[in-house]
Amino acid sequence: MYSPDELHGVMAMMPAFATGNASDITAMDTIDVEHLKAGVERIIGDGIDVLATSGSYGEFHTLLWEEYVTLTHATVEAVKHRVPLFIGCTALNSREVVRRMRVAREAGAEGVLVGVPFYFPSTVDNAIRFYRDIANLFPELAIMIYHNPDLHNVTLPPGAFRELAAIPQVVGMKDSHRDTRGFIRLMQQTRGRVSVFVNAGQIYPFGELGATGFWSHEVWMGPWPELALRDAIARGDTQAALRIMLDLGEQPLASGEGLAVRQWLETASKLASGYGDYAQPGPLRPPFVVIPPEVDQRVRKRAAYRQQLNERYRPEVEAARKREAAQPVLA
Repeated sequence: MYSPDELHGVMAMMPAFATGNASDITAMDTIDVEHLKAGVERIIGDGIDVLATSGSYGEFHTLLWEEYVTLTHATVEAVKHRVPLFIGCTALNSREVVRRMRVAREAGAEGVLVGVPFYFPSTVDNAIRFYRDIANLFPELAIMIYHNPDLHNVTLPPGAFRELAAIPQVVGMKDSHRDTRGFIRLMQQTRGRVSVFVNAGQIYPFGELGATGFWSHEVWMGPWPELALRDAIARGDTQAALRIMLDLGEQPLASGEGLAVRQWLETASKLASGYGDYAQPGPLRPPFVVIPPEVDQRVRKRAAYRQQLNERYRPEVEAARKREAAQPVLA
């Protein structure tokens, strides 16, 4: 089982690589295993630190059961225990989560990414019980809490982590829903026991406050700006980190607030990855297949901009690696 100390840096949220016919409502087998393996191989080789599947960007909500099983086994086989891997097991109800966790365990996974079952909002007490129950059922699996209040209909307040952080299997959290004061309070409950990954736009100052890393789905357009940001944070170069964060914030995929952003954020990211040349995530799955022209225009603009960022930051990251490799090893 992973320990919190092993979880840091950039966590890539993986798409559910789709075959060419995946937008067909009658398609039954849409996991493109070859593109999945090629994408995983490339992103691990380029230096990503953690990989997670089957979140909202990973389209867990549009996969058939057999497709979920295929994706889980293919990903475990592709990763080969080279980086920490968390198989997404979020579902509408607790029994389905357990069923998915069994698949992850049988495939040889060591970690799972799990959000609170949703549809009707959960209470915080029920959310805590849920994580305690699945930890008791799967003592050998590391659990990363998937905290997405907008979609999972429950906010886990810092106070809840007095109990959640005491569960040995809870070693990490994918989060992005705290203001600075709330994050400080969260760290009071989790520091040293739960590794918290925020989004790239929060890693400064939250990295100085205790975040161990950040997550991204845009790395599938090429991870170089995120890797440069990770390295800047690690060496304490605040000015470089701020510059990269500002670069990443330009040319946004979605505009507006609330539902206007949520409706297109993950789907637009997958489309943008498809317009790039780094990975081949494939088409969207039903029912999210009709894309407004103005969204598609932003997607293409974002994909082109990300290419510019890759060209800017890849030499910087690779030069730093060469300098580090040339350093003498102290006995």
